[in-house]
Amino acid sequence: MTQHHTVRIHNRQQGTQHELQVPNDRYILHCVENQGVDLPFSCRNGACTACAVRVVSGHLNQDEAMGLSPDLRRQGYALLCVSYAQSDLVVETQDEDEVYELQFGRHFGKGKVRAALPLEDD
Repeated sequence: MTQHHTVRIHNRQQGTQHELQVPNDRYILHCVENQGVDLPFSCRNGACTACAVRVVSGHLNQDEAMGLSPDLRRQGYALLCVSYAQSDLVVETQDEDEVYELQFGRHFGKGKVRAALPLEDD
């Protein structure tokens, strides 16, 4: 059965706040856009970090978020393009470059990348 949850979004880049009702069986980003809210996004497939948010409170399901490591998920990061609200939520948008650095910086910062694939640490 479809339930609706209140999702509060602080868009840090634009300095705006939004409060919307989102069903638990639809992607949050898609629902938010259908309600006229413009949020950052790129791939819409959970593979990049453009729509990354930090979950302040509440729960969501993001099983399809390939662009976030399990460690970043445990730290409260989520990708709205492939997330389903499981409760009322409060989230804040993140800077894509910061999240990308958290996700991949350990590989690129060491110069251990060849042919665009990170190598295991020695």
